[in-house]
Amino acid sequence: MEGEGSGYRMGLLLVSIIVVVSVSLGGGRGVSAEEATEIHHVVGGDRGWDIATDIAAWSADRVFRVGDKIWFAYSAAGESIVELGSREELEACDVTNPIRMYTDGLDSITLEGVGSRFFASGRPENCRKGLKLNVDVLPQQPTQMEMNPLTITISSHELLDAVAAGPTSAAFPLPAAAPLPLLVLGLLCFLHIF
Repeated sequence: MEGEGSGYRMGLLLVSIIVVVSVSLGGGRGVSAEEATEIHHVVGGDRGWDIATDIAAWSADRVFRVGDKIWFAYSAAGESIVELGSREELEACDVTNPIRMYTDGLDSITLEGVGSRFFASGRPENCRKGLKLNVDVLPQQPTQMEMNPLTITISSHELLDAVAAGPTSAAFPLPAAAPLPLLVLGLLCFLHIF
């Protein structure tokens, strides 16, 4: 009887190790979910940050999420971008107290948190002509795994049969990228036995 119990424990240990290694390796995924959903927005589209661009129309249908990047392309010789601290400063084109200033002519800004951010031309006259942008940043979109979680139901008899069959059996194949529920199942089995 002790030999059977020892084999059972070794089988569960093997399943637990396989699950942990498979999840740790990510099943060969090369891109994180965050990177796959990141969007790059070139402010103003083809014309960029220019007085002839209708920035309000460009941004009207856009959705900005945490992790996205906004790009400002403009002539650094005659323009700069300021980030303002409030909607009131943006609406009044009060650029006297910016929280950040961009002057490179091609600036990339990562949207790191939920909330509103306010950008305007560093030249008040250009801001009044429409060179200003209010960006309302939303949370990241849920990944496909979060939207459709995999539910695994395995009876204790199926698990025992799979472990008894050994690692070469097709009774309990693991997917290439073992999902989180398998990790939890393996760890629970491991902790329950030991």
